Amino acid sequence: MHRLGGWQHRHPQAAIRLGNFDTRVAGDAIARISVDRPIYIAGIARAGTTIVLETLAAHPAVGTHQYRDFPPVMTPWLWDRWLARVPQRAETAAERAHGDGIAVTSRSPEAFEEVVWMAFFDAIHDPQQSNVLDRTSSNPEFERFYSEHIRKLLAIRGASRYASKGNYNLMRLAYLQTLFADARFVLLIRDPVWHIASLIKQQTLFEAGETAHPRALEHMRRVGHFEFGLDRRAIHTGDDAAAERIRQLWADGHEVAGWAHYWATVYGALADQLDTDAALRDACLVVRYEDLCGDAEETLRRVHAHCALHIGDDERSRAAARLRLPGYYRPAFSDEEYATIRDITAPVAARFGYGTDTVDTPP
Repeated sequence: MHRLGGWQHRHPQAAIRLGNFDTRVAGDAIARISVDRPIYIAGIARAGTTIVLETLAAHPAVGTHQYRDFPPVMTPWLWDRWLARVPQRAETAAERAHGDGIAVTSRSPEAFEEVVWMAFFDAIHDPQQSNVLDRTSSNPEFERFYSEHIRKLLAIRGASRYASKGNYNLMRLAYLQTLFADARFVLLIRDPVWHIASLIKQQTLFEAGETAHPRALEHMRRVGHFEFGLDRRAIHTGDDAAAERIRQLWADGHEVAGWAHYWATVYGALADQLDTDAALRDACLVVRYEDLCGDAEETLRRVHAHCALHIGDDERSRAAARLRLPGYYRPAFSDEEYATIRDITAPVAARFGYGTDTVDTPP
């Protein structure tokens, strides 16, 4: 995995050529498959995107990337043919590296399409320049490859609808809608106090893990996971001053203020998109993490309806039973840190329905 993942990361053009060969091999199998109403799940990490992905992936019509698709993400057809011919050992679900109680196997859904984006867009994670892709963006080679890649995944999974978790897609929503006019977007947001507490917890965990295991850092870079760890990079929303402020706060060790500005900058940019683009707004469903956990059945009903996925009441009830607010940690901020978070995030939080009656306060 380390060697193959490294080769793919260092040689994107060769990986693209192999991906095109993979498509030719899969030609007959995907000839009649189209990309129908793809579903995109996005939000700042720790907002509930993984559990929503898992919930939607349980639907028989939905196909996603899986853990076992890495490293050869660019050649899913040939890789799947290979896996079908080698012995598969029995698996027991194990908690993922985030330490959040979510157990996975090699067949669990995961966010790997970022590997494809990085192969075609050199600066897509450059913190010094805008990471935004909008309706004016164009990359015909990527657009063809990406559509073919999705069609191959649908053929492999025996599915008719593609679902993707990609947190960086928050700044690509309009571009994705130009590629797939019928795309559906489910966008997750979380109370900033609890959200920032979870983000800081993950940053500490990943820094320690990558320090102890350097290959873990390389893996995170290769899969396009820059939210946490030793190579943490803020999404550049097109605001140079905001990007530099976040970078400097983190560099100076001001984690709370840095994350608060990051939360406000990213979700503020999202709110601006939704306010000014009616077509995009109609395709998006914003889901608050607190509603997802606190009123799970009704929230999942709205999610499935938005995505045009039929699900029975019993199935929805079983899915809802898995959702609950975390009980394994609580924010441990000082009064000054609580005030910092509220002061920085409150104007943006209010745009998503958070107010003094909903934002968590010190215990």
